[in-house]
Amino acid sequence: MTHTRHTTVGWHVEMEFMEDDQHTRAAAMVRLPDGTEVRGHGHASRHRIDENQPRVGEEVAGARALNELAMQLLTKAHDEIDEVSGRTSHPIHV
Repeated sequence: MTHTRHTTVGWHVEMEFMEDDQHTRAAAMVRLPDGTEVRGHGHASRHRIDENQPRVGEEVAGARALNELAMQLLTKAHDEIDEVSGRTSHPIHV
């Protein structure tokens, strides 16, 4: 009987925000086990008639930063598959 070995790996994402009354910028960064750092950025703007709700701006800008980070991770994975296989890999769908 063969036993499958399970390995637990954890990634910690760091998120930083810069805000003023109308704009929120977010920067997301994850450090992969190989030492590579992948970064994504996001932005949110508050319309002048909207209430000032910094949490909402952080959620929107943060989501956009994480989305950019995710797309960069997919691109990195494609590049690594292509490098090892010597061919162009099929799209990885989110």
